[in-house]
Formats: sequence, C-alpha cells, structure tokens
Amino acid sequence: MLRPSFVWLILGFTFLLPAGAANLTDGWRDPSPNFLQNAYIVELYTPDALQSIAGLGTRVLTSPHDVLYKRLEERGIEYSIRSVFDDAAFLGVSLQLTSSLYVQSLASIHDIKSLYPVQLWQRPSPQNVQVLAGTSGADCPPDGMSALQMIGVDKLHAQGYLGKGVTVCVIDTGVDYSHPYLGSGFGPGHKVAFGYDFVGDSFNGSNTPHPDPDPLDQCAGHGTHVAGIIGANPGNPYGFSGVAYESTLGAYRIFGCTGTTPDDIIIAALLRANKDKCNVLNLSLGSRSGWSSAPSAVVASRIADMGKIVSISAGNDGSYGPWDASNPATGLNVISVASVQNTRILVQNLTVVGAAHGPIFYWGLDPLNLPQPDYPYDTPLSIYALSTNTSVVGDGCSPLPDSTPNLNGKVVLVRRGQCLFTTKLANIAAKGGNVTLIYDNIVETLWSPPVAPYIATIISPSDGEFLVKQFAAGIDIKVVFHKGGISSTTPSLDGGLVSSFTSYGPTNDMFFKPAVAAPGGNIISTYPVALGSYAINSGTSMAAPMVSGASALLFEKLGTTRSVARRARKLFETTALAIPSDKTGSSPLQTLAQQGAGLINVYNALSYGTTLTPGELLLNDTAHFSGTKILNLRNEGKRRQSYTLSHVPAGTINTIRGDGFQPVLGPIPLTTDYANVTIIPSSISLSPGATAKILVIVDPPKTGVHTLFPVYSGFIQVRGSLGEDLHSSYLGLNANSFDLKVIDSTSYYFGYRLPALWDSKGKVQAPGQAYALQGNDAPTLVYRLAAGTAALYVDLVSANTTFAPSIMKRDGVFEREWWPPGNVLPAAGKVAIVGRLSAFYYRPRNVDASYQSGGYNLVPITSRFANSTQIPKGNYKVLVRALKITGNPKEESSYESWLSTPFAVV
Repeated sequence: MLRPSFVWLILGFTFLLPAGAANLTDGWRDPSPNFLQNAYIVELYTPDALQSIAGLGTRVLTSPHDVLYKRLEERGIEYSIRSVFDDAAFLGVSLQLTSSLYVQSLASIHDIKSLYPVQLWQRPSPQNVQVLAGTSGADCPPDGMSALQMIGVDKLHAQGYLGKGVTVCVIDTGVDYSHPYLGSGFGPGHKVAFGYDFVGDSFNGSNTPHPDPDPLDQCAGHGTHVAGIIGANPGNPYGFSGVAYESTLGAYRIFGCTGTTPDDIIIAALLRANKDKCNVLNLSLGSRSGWSSAPSAVVASRIADMGKIVSISAGNDGSYGPWDASNPATGLNVISVASVQNTRILVQNLTVVGAAHGPIFYWGLDPLNLPQPDYPYDTPLSIYALSTNTSVVGDGCSPLPDSTPNLNGKVVLVRRGQCLFTTKLANIAAKGGNVTLIYDNIVETLWSPPVAPYIATIISPSDGEFLVKQFAAGIDIKVVFHKGGISSTTPSLDGGLVSSFTSYGPTNDMFFKPAVAAPGGNIISTYPVALGSYAINSGTSMAAPMVSGASALLFEKLGTTRSVARRARKLFETTALAIPSDKTGSSPLQTLAQQGAGLINVYNALSYGTTLTPGELLLNDTAHFSGTKILNLRNEGKRRQSYTLSHVPAGTINTIRGDGFQPVLGPIPLTTDYANVTIIPSSISLSPGATAKILVIVDPPKTGVHTLFPVYSGFIQVRGSLGEDLHSSYLGLNANSFDLKVIDSTSYYFGYRLPALWDSKGKVQAPGQAYALQGNDAPTLVYRLAAGTAALYVDLVSANTTFAPSIMKRDGVFEREWWPPGNVLPAAGKVAIVGRLSAFYYRPRNVDASYQSGGYNLVPITSRFANSTQIPKGNYKVLVRALKITGNPKEESSYESWLSTPFAVV
C-alpha cells in the first residue's frame, strides 16, 4: 500500500541506490549475528534501464555483470563472488568483501540498483514433531484425510482432479525421494523428477556449501514432510494422501543437516525453480520482519507476478503478538498462509480408577515413557494435586512446602500458568515427583508442552478439575498408563480454529498478511525413511503446502497460464470460510490479522460460477485512510442468480499495551469495536455474464482507544441464491501509524530506562566515563525497538552537541514517561556527526522476551567507525535516530532520537 512519503521504501525493498546516493549507505554495517559479515547481494540494472539513467555516458555494450566487475576493479575493491543471478526476476550478484572498508565504495557505484546485506535464515522449525512408531494396531491412526476434507480436496479428488500435469517445487531441506510413497526414486519418470542441492549435508550457514544435483535429505525431514502434504501417494499405512498426488515434484535443498542458510542461496533456489518452469513454488520457511524488504521476498513476489503461484508459510511467532509478519511471506504478490488446527487429533488414553469417569486423553502418538519400576504400566497410580483450588494462580511456581509428601510413585496434578513448565516440574522433582499431568487453564485443547527433561503432558481443564475435586474429597482416585498405549483419534477441541502459533500481521506498511489459512496443526505426512518414515508436524510450514497442492488442482482445471496464476490468491480469498475465535459461536470472528481471508476451500474456488474482486480491501491507517471501495461482482455461471450483500465484522485487536511501548502478546483478546459499513446496493440479481459494481463505504470504529492502536477487520459478504457464498476482506488501523513509538524508552526489562550505554562491566555508564576503545574497555549501546523501523542510525556526535532529542532525560536518569519535545532536530543532513557507527534498515520490532535473542539489541562501540576509519580521541555522545513508520526519511522530524550521556575516548 503505497504512501507518498513511503515510496522510497517500496521501490528498492531495501535502501535504494540511485546515482550519487552513496551517503544513504555511508558506512553501512550490521554487527548482528544473523547477517554474514561483509557479504552483500547486489541488484543490477538491466542494460536498457542502465542506458536510460542520466549521466552514465555512452551506450552500454557489455553485460551489467561485467560493468560491475570493472567498477569494482577501478575502485580496488577486494571481493569474491558467492553467487551470480541472471534472471528476469533478479539480475545481480552476491559478493563477499574482504573488509568493511569497501562497503562505502561499493555503495557509490552508479551501476548498482539495490544493495542488501546477506541475512542468515534459521532452518524451519515445526511446533511439534512426533514420529509414528508403528504401522498397525494401536499406533496406527484411523483417519489421515481430515485435513484434506476441511478444504474440499476430497470432492475434487472424487471428480478426478489430482494435480496431473502440474509441477510443484519444494524449496526446503530437501526430500527423501527414496520413500515408497514419494516415488522411490529421483529423475524423469519419478514423482520427484528434478531439483538441486545447493548446500550439501555438512553446510551449516557459516561454512562452504558443497552443491550437487541430488536434493536427497535423510537427516532433516522438514522438506520430506512438506513434499508429502503436496504429493504423497495414497495407499500408505496411515490412510492419507497428498493434496495433488499426481503432480510432479521438484526439490531444491537449501539447508544442510544443521544450522542456517543465507538468503542468497534462497534467491538462487527461487531463480532455479523459475528457470525449471515450476508452476507452483512452496517455501515453508521464514524470518520475523514486518517489512516486505528481504530480497527473497522481492524475488518471490516478482516470480509470482510472472505467472507462478508462490505459497509461503506465514510464520510461527503468534505468541509475540502483532506487526510481526514473516519474510518472505511479506512479498506483495505471494500467498502468505496461516495455520488452522486439524479437526481430528491423535491421542493417548488414561484409564481412571476409583471414580466413574471416561478415559482421559492426552496428546501423543506414544504413551509417556514412565520411569520404571516406580511407575509401572497397567497399574493404578495414585494422584497428588499440588492445590485443591482449581483456580489457583501460579500453581507449582514456588518451591513446594515442607509438608509435601514424597511424590515418587505418584502422578502429580498441577495447573498451567504463571511460570515456565520446567519451573513447575523442577519444584515437583525436588519432592520426588517424576510424572506430572498439567491441566490447562485456558482451553480444552490438547497439545505437547515443552517439558524436557521432565516427564509430563497436558490434559484438558475439565479432566484436570475432575481429578482435583476427587482428590480434595478424599477419594482414592488413580490413573492407569497402558503399556504400548491406547491410541485413537478424537475430534480436536480447537479443530477449525486458527493455530495460536500463527504469526500476526499486518505488515508495518499495512499490507494484508497473512492472505489465507489452511490446515497446519497436527498434520500427518511422510518423513525420511531413516528417521521413521511418517510423522505428525504442526506449523504454518504444513499449511503452505496445503495451498501449494490446492494451487496444483486449480492449475490442472483452469490451465497453467499467467492470468490464472494471478487470479489464484483472489479466488482462494473470496471463497474462503470465515474462522471463528472459539467453538461457542458467541465470540467475534478471529481477527483477519491472523486468519487472513479465512480457511481456503479449493472446491468452492473451482466450482463457483460467481467471482468477486478485489479479494482484499486495504483501508490503511487514519492518516492515510481509504474507506471508499468498489467491488466487482460477476455471474460467470449459466443461471441467473440473486445476491444479498452484508457486513460481517471480525474481532478488533488492540495491538499495543497501555504503556504505549509493549505489544500485546498472543493470543490477542478480541473486542467488538467494529467498523461501520455501508453497502450499495445491498441486493442485486445478475444474468449469466453480467457484472455489477458494488459501492462499499467503511467508517473506522467509533469506539476504542487510538493509543492502543486497534486493528479492525471483517468481510463484505455476498450470498447467492444458488448457494454460492463469497466475501471480500477488509483491514484497517484505527490510529495513525506515525504515532507508533519506535524506540523503547521504558524500564520494562532492565529496571532502568532504555536506550543506555553500558560500560565495560555491563553497567550503565557514569557521565564522562573514559574508554581506550581497546578490548573490553569500550561502551556498548543497548536498545529495543517497540515498533519496526525502516532506517535506524547510530552516530557519534560531539559531547557539546545541544538539541532536544525526542526521548528526554534529566540529570542522566531517565524519567518514567517520555514526550515529544517542543522543538525537534534540524532537517536531515544538518546534524553535525563525527562519524557513523552503524546503520540498520527494515528492522522488525523486538520480541517481548527479556534477555533472550531478539529481546534487545547491542551495538558494541569499537575503535573504528563503520567505514573502518579510526575514532579519534575526544569527548562524545551517541546519537540514535529511528525513522517512524510512514515517516519521510528526508525530514528529521520523522525520526525518534536519543542522545546518550557523554563519554571520553582516551
């Protein structure tokens, strides 16, 4: 969604480098460990574009790459080539510089279109992984097709649409194509017909890759699970099949057995898949961002625009709250996919002895591995409840009292909440308890909690409360764990709801992410033979291939044309099913910032004779509000149809807490502060082939608190007389994005106000402290971002610099509140800086996790500026400036700023 002052951000998708713009990247350096030092992706102009740039001299006769190499040689830049990109979707090269000294010189080259630092991406990590232990009897789940039934695939299979003639390419950890239900081979004639390994087994992100033509994975498993969701053959022991099991698969391995991968390898895989004429590309990977800025997102978006369908997982960071859309799913033309819980789950059964009660379920393919001989199987084990109050807060969070009996041999009951699971279990273990049942305090959902190295599992609130009440009444209540387990499937109590782990959007620039949802919670699929052959995983990684498979069915029926590819997201969005926030039906629909346009139904998408465009109505924020929209409703069927139109609101989410700095953590509560919508006309009848324009006027909610930055959303629903229900989705911010506070100036985490300078001992430095800038004798800047920023600068200024930064302090002690000053910094470029320490672009906000990776940022101050020149002796302050969302990068008033206490370099 372009805003006039924001165009420079969209054009380059990072910092744009037009001719003579070296100052924009002057001294660019990023000490963060998730970037490769001195490695850069360079995008080049095409020959025609290069020729059109004024002042570049005579006609360019050589290739853009050769021109770049010549410029590098002219400047004496020492480098090696990591990758060469020569594709219509991306023309450029990835370079490894021998020194940061060359960055400024590299950025000054006129022939460069854009410059990106090379980022390291974490390998995909599903929320739960359970490998199936057997293929018959109790271990064999009786229903493997529920996820496909949720999205209408079973109906298309019955009509003979199985993906034949469509190629779907998996960019992931590789695929174990030796699996009997993935074709038992590789190459022409096999299910996995082509692909490439860009890395090799031993690659971990920091060493040398060893590419080869064979994308076999027998050590990771993620890509094999994804491939099975798309294309696993039916007839396997667990009764499931891929969504498009007659499609042809391509496999592109970009991760080794361990570690990370750089995004220049992701780009190489995207371009290779595009060159290999893949119809559908699946990327079940991502990185927290909030911006459409990663080069892989840019390339994926361009490939989608060229006529491919690109399906990408929306991210598994829902617990971190809003404004956290994941790259590369933030690509403007790709399909970002949220996860919905499967309607059925695999469970183990406990038998209750001593009271009339049915079996108690806990999530799992296998029974708990009880410590023997103290906890024998098939034997009633006594219960001990830590508290007889089923509303207790912080149950087990403190050391247990001395009156607690020896818990060895007893099954301990503890209520979830208030502290880490492992804290509760450590306190229980201190009293001898070795097996624990944790009853949930939120929902009846069963799931696998992070309890290692302890033995524990989650049971439902109702089952837990029943056991506690029996224990409190003095009844000798016991439970039995059965050897070998009693496995079954049961309707999932949160089946059909958005998975709580799904990342929340929208993007910082108010784009609609995620786009749609698909089943991703508790999905059974193939796994490398050496690792067990079959597994159940959860994650948006599992939802994306559902959409990829559905896209193959769409291509099979409608044809693999560019026009079909560019219609795919709209078709999936407008025929999706709105997702509730709970099973009661009394609560608001889930916010579209997490569900997107809803749960896809590919059968509806391909069978409806009515179309509705656009699929997304982007309303923006209050300062850039665009509330008047036109919908195009067309009857492409063979019968006349009447339609009624109505407004269906979804829950509004307050995204920022009352302190103005901390995001609301997920799952985010919903409010009924709905928008007011006028639809003209509210009913219409269309003959076959007829089109009508529908006027939609959206007014932001009249209630709510702007300083909590409410995101409101909902649907314009169209209900046809022939049973065709469609909708167009809207989303807006009932506040001004510019007012989002970017730099966290609270004491929320550290007990003192941020930002701050730490001395060599990690303490807040005293004003005037002196440093040699050698070894540990140097200060470190610590800061947090409460919101994303497109540009953040860290500079040294003279100690006698005087101006009023936007984050105020008094006598070196930060006050509890901050306020905008009456006067602001002078215009950009007029602040006298001694030198740049660091510059960062398109940074996500920090997560709400103190003292953990991503919770805060450190910038060590070394003896040199970012351009490698020496910092002279003298008295300085550190100036931090962060561009506010929608701010004009050329206006200093668009930046938040902070000025440190003075220090000396001696």
